[in-house]
Amino acid sequence: MQIKNILKAVFSILLVKAGAFASSIKDSVSLGFATYNDNASVQVYSPTLGVFKKVAHSWMVGLKMRIDAISAASIKNGANNTRVDTVTGASRKEGQLFDDVRYAPTLLATYDDGNNLLSFGAYYSTEKDYTGRAVFVNYVRQLNEQNTALGIGVSQSFDYWQPIFKRELPTKDRKEGKIDISVNQLITPTFSMQGVFSYMTSKGFLSSPYHYVLKDDIAKFEKYPDKRTGYAFALKGVYMINLKNATNFSYRYYKDDWSIKSHTASIEWLHDVSKKFTSGLRFRYYTQTKSNFTKPLGDYGRGDEYFVVDYRMSAFDSFDIGLPFMYKINHKHKIKASIDLYQTTKNDYIKNWYGKDSLTAIYTTLSYDFDY
Repeated sequence: MQIKNILKAVFSILLVKAGAFASSIKDSVSLGFATYNDNASVQVYSPTLGVFKKVAHSWMVGLKMRIDAISAASIKNGANNTRVDTVTGASRKEGQLFDDVRYAPTLLATYDDGNNLLSFGAYYSTEKDYTGRAVFVNYVRQLNEQNTALGIGVSQSFDYWQPIFKRELPTKDRKEGKIDISVNQLITPTFSMQGVFSYMTSKGFLSSPYHYVLKDDIAKFEKYPDKRTGYAFALKGVYMINLKNATNFSYRYYKDDWSIKSHTASIEWLHDVSKKFTSGLRFRYYTQTKSNFTKPLGDYGRGDEYFVVDYRMSAFDSFDIGLPFMYKINHKHKIKASIDLYQTTKNDYIKNWYGKDSLTAIYTTLSYDFDY
């Protein structure tokens, strides 16, 4: 499960949603490769392949395949692999290059007649201790001479745990549902805004089967409530400054019934250096409060119902600064790349588990897209 958590926390701002792999009905292929390396000795390498084929005037089908290879999976939990092995008896096999590998194919179909865009499909992922399955459907309706777009998206996952070591879980299931409702409006020929409301639910075993609290006479596995409900509001904008410069900006507010509140703000500037080459700069800031069952690390007692080890249940801030690049070989071929620096603020939970005051990471993406 470490793979899924890392990708959610860091790669989420770079990855394309499953329902929006293709922006139009056309035959295309995309080859990509992403990397993640942090100061807690976690390394992720992710090759991707996307193939999209037009099968009728308004219909397209597609396949996207992603492989995530990680060198510090959930059985090791970062820097504390020695301590974890004492409790779980689990470690990487000698000679094994990666601790875990996740395979994640997605199948989808898209219908687009110019005024109506419908996409739907299914997702499956498997790694040694976790299996993910999901279905999704997205619909967008163009109105007002295509100056306004109304959208709704629904997804539901059906995941389950397979812990590396023998441990009885309250349930092996983990189910997550999400509804997104969006409105996109062209304000002027050079400025558009989008508003998005999201509603999310989670149910099942929502913590990690490997994280544990170790304090004096207490040795307890991490435990969260088995239900979680949250919602989010987001505003996104695109503004064309002139023929060579454009900006993307967004703000998102999130709140759930675990009392976690978060704010995310991002801005990106893109500049056409030449007719073929585009680059720029982006910045992202994230801050959140702690959950209502998270305590200072030294305050957990035997009578507590819930125990927390994951820093993402605590209060912390993070920053991201990145450089995007795009090179248009011609109207059918283009190369996209990026490099980002990710940094969290100092956090006692990070220090306890990873042996670092904060997390620092470098992640990169590289893709080659072409129409055929």
